[in-house]
Amino acid sequence: MSRAAADLPEDPAELRRFAAALATEVHAKTLLIEKLRMQLAVLRRARFGRSSEKLDREIEQLELLLGDIEESDAERQARTETSIGETSTVSSPPPKKPSARAPLPDHLPLETIVHDAPCVCPTCGATKFGRIGADERTVLEYVPSHFKRVLHVRPKMSCRACETVVQAPMPTLPIEKGRPGPALLAHVLVSKYCDHLPLHRQSDIYARSGVEIDRSVMAGWVGHIAALMERWLSGLHAMCALALLSMPTIRRFQCSIPAAVGRKPVDYGRR
Repeated sequence: MSRAAADLPEDPAELRRFAAALATEVHAKTLLIEKLRMQLAVLRRARFGRSSEKLDREIEQLELLLGDIEESDAERQARTETSIGETSTVSSPPPKKPSARAPLPDHLPLETIVHDAPCVCPTCGATKFGRIGADERTVLEYVPSHFKRVLHVRPKMSCRACETVVQAPMPTLPIEKGRPGPALLAHVLVSKYCDHLPLHRQSDIYARSGVEIDRSVMAGWVGHIAALMERWLSGLHAMCALALLSMPTIRRFQCSIPAAVGRKPVDYGRR
């Protein structure tokens, strides 16, 4: 039903019929979106009751479908507003629905950009102005992540009395004699295990920033961190066990755990 701006009818009556048909189509898409949202809400509620890979796949497919429909609806609405603005036969654009936008989080850093007014009055040519107020508008922006080089410099100092050389120790790194810093290693691990971004895709993303990191190199980083975390967790486990055994009493909490054996119904027993 949507057309390009050049194909819109010039007749006002035909243009109104086209706008009415477009509004009907948008209404149908809105109903479909609401239906999909209801199905998605039901699936999300069911997800908390049981764990199912099939259910997760259905939720993912519904979210993808819902996103495509919303994107198409937004594109169609933008084209309609542009075409109406360019058409001189329509006196005023259609009213927009009031948007209920959530306020931006307060923890985000705030950058203030002041747009100075013209220095010369366009009416009388005067150059003296007095401030009577200001209009403010907050825009959410994203600063892309970037690499940086960190140079550790350790000056060597010689004692004037006994010629003893002193120097600050080198900060410990997760991978000794390695190049990656702690923040880069954390970013690689979070991208791999939390964002489900494989190492070869991370390599392509970093290459766009001009940093060539091979997949095998990052795989070595992940292996080193895994071994380091294993040693750290074993020490933490020993400390927790020692602290637990040193307590005079040990309290336990009973809760029902779903246990499915084969294809039998789920048995909610206490373990």
